[in-house]
Amino acid sequence: MKKSFLVLIYFCILFSFSYSRDDTYKHINLLLDVLKYTEENYVEEVDRNKLLISAIKGLLKPLDSFTQFMEPDIYKELKVETEGKFGGLGIRIAIRDEWLTVITPLPGTPAYKAGILPNDRIIKIEGESTYGITIEEAVNKLRGTPGTKVTITISREGVKDPIDFTIVRDIIKIEVVKYKMLTDKIGYIALYEFNNNSYEDVSKALSELKKGGMKSLILDLRNNPGGLLDQAVKIAKLFLDSNKLIVYTEGRRSPRKEYRAEMVCPYPDIPMVVLVNAGSASGAEILAGALKDNRRALVIGSRTFGKASVQSVIDLGDGYGLKITTARYYTPSGRLIERTEPTVKSSTQPYLGGIEPDINIEVPKEIEAKLYQQREEIYFPGKEPTSAVKKEEQVEDIVLSRAVEILKGIQIYYNK
Repeated sequence: MKKSFLVLIYFCILFSFSYSRDDTYKHINLLLDVLKYTEENYVEEVDRNKLLISAIKGLLKPLDSFTQFMEPDIYKELKVETEGKFGGLGIRIAIRDEWLTVITPLPGTPAYKAGILPNDRIIKIEGESTYGITIEEAVNKLRGTPGTKVTITISREGVKDPIDFTIVRDIIKIEVVKYKMLTDKIGYIALYEFNNNSYEDVSKALSELKKGGMKSLILDLRNNPGGLLDQAVKIAKLFLDSNKLIVYTEGRRSPRKEYRAEMVCPYPDIPMVVLVNAGSASGAEILAGALKDNRRALVIGSRTFGKASVQSVIDLGDGYGLKITTARYYTPSGRLIERTEPTVKSSTQPYLGGIEPDINIEVPKEIEAKLYQQREEIYFPGKEPTSAVKKEEQVEDIVLSRAVEILKGIQIYYNK
């Protein structure tokens, strides 16, 4: 109890820079008065510790959804996730317009097999509304013992009625890279996430594809939710040279920090097309933005998710943690990747952020759903569970087909 109180005061002082000193003390006194009167007069006995924890969470609520105060169970889950294996559904989530929203489901996971899609809005968990829920509360509800079930209710754009999914939790093991030759000259790499092995796996894939006769490359970042910054930067260095700018960060108390390519790279000239969609986020946006702004690759698909900010994790002791946004990422041309809301809610001003493709191809939701479920079976037969989409109902991946057409055209033009 004492620890929580001290943490609360620490937070109040930390954020006092935005107020005058008198206002700061006045608001702290006001908080203490509310606590005192509630303890003494509320109709039932109250737990002071719970009230203080709620106050800390409320203090951070006006900030972005990625800044979180983590109680011990949530902080522990964060540490487990960074090890790459955990019990859950296999989805990356964010908060948009106060609703829990799917960034992307991870390939081969329970959510992926069930047909959950990027940008699906999770409006209920076990029948309870998620409006106003925090990320840590959502994670606490969605994760659990492998083999147990959880029911989520999805609102999907273009679908009139909500959809219920009952999904069995499982241990989530992340496979990040798959590759093959699409034609005798066009290589294809699907990069699902940026973890500790991503750079080595992509390097190996490129080497194997080159041995197989690769003359051009399709790098598929669709539904890649991001991950480790250093891995995204290292993969960019495979294709960018001459000290080119890859990405930079900047924040209120964080001076500009640049990440640049080396003077030489292994694949400086191979023709490339990068595929993105609304499920491409964070590290995927950093990589796509670097290749696009340096005119190193053609980016096709649809606008990306718009999530790229720098979070620092602070251990507060006693099992508590704080994840706080300290800076934002910008592409080489100065484009802010983080999605920002219109300044006026009723305004027609569009949301900003994300990576806008060179060639925009919008795929209807019903087609995207089938593509997502059939993707593994068609591109990598025998490596994933049988597709949920019957062979006769499978649809063409028009984004991938367009990429192949473009690279074939380049091959003809340059006689490669």
